Amino acid sequence: MVISSLKTHSGIVDSPISVNLGPVQETLLIPLLGRARETLKARGLLQDMKSVEISRQLDYDFSKWNKSKSLVGACYRTLMFDHYVEQFLSEHPGGTVVEIGCGLNTRFERIDNGQAHWFDLDLPDVISLRREFFGDAPRRTMIEASVLSCEWMERVKATGGPWIFVSEAALIYLRREDAQKAIVQIAQAFPGAYFAFDTTDRKMVWSQDKHDAMQHLPKESWFRWACDDPKEVEKWGVGLKLLDSKTFLDADHDLVGKLPFLLQFMVRYLPGVMRASVAGYRLNLARSST
Repeated sequence: MVISSLKTHSGIVDSPISVNLGPVQETLLIPLLGRARETLKARGLLQDMKSVEISRQLDYDFSKWNKSKSLVGACYRTLMFDHYVEQFLSEHPGGTVVEIGCGLNTRFERIDNGQAHWFDLDLPDVISLRREFFGDAPRRTMIEASVLSCEWMERVKATGGPWIFVSEAALIYLRREDAQKAIVQIAQAFPGAYFAFDTTDRKMVWSQDKHDAMQHLPKESWFRWACDDPKEVEKWGVGLKLLDSKTFLDADHDLVGKLPFLLQFMVRYLPGVMRASVAGYRLNLARSST
């Protein structure tokens, strides 16, 4: 059932929608819940009523994450990825955004500029659920496919680019060799494309049984790609260049200002206290050779 804090005012959800997802795909519900909860706060990190609407309609027990502090982190991460895409669109307003492992993300609703082409790419079970809440439009298309295949690429190439591929909490669930394969294929097929992706180090991968969100999901849903240094993508032989790599502590000043006061204070004045807890997770921006 949908948890009480996300129910409608009557406490009843009309025709609840079943959630039938694979174990890895189920992780998409964590950031969805995070965005919904932040929206309902008086001073939340973001406003995303679409996520509230979706959460209220799903027949799913979110209560296992009631005490998860990672929900705030998931929203913080989303806003940092938003910034990468906004920077891209400021330079290429008619460019193409490809969301890898889009889940039930609402980035299009939050930052679409009215000109960009947008593709939401995910596995069939996810897209089936996504179509309950989103539809295709002239500039926006959902694609049912694995990022490891190449069948989806021609549709994306047809826009003419330039392109930015966004992997927010997606490729980290693949084995290292599969994550590398996905990135290399994209780099080879889309010269000059930008790639925004996150990485987790070995310590994070090995300690998921203590993670306040992941510990409530089966091990087969945990992330697998352990990457201690994102610059490793430059060694994959396809001309990738790492342009940026940052932790949560490196977020823009305006985003830090949206955090709860205690977290703001720690990020700004006591970063050393937090550094060890966030050092293993990084948000990165790379570009393929032209």
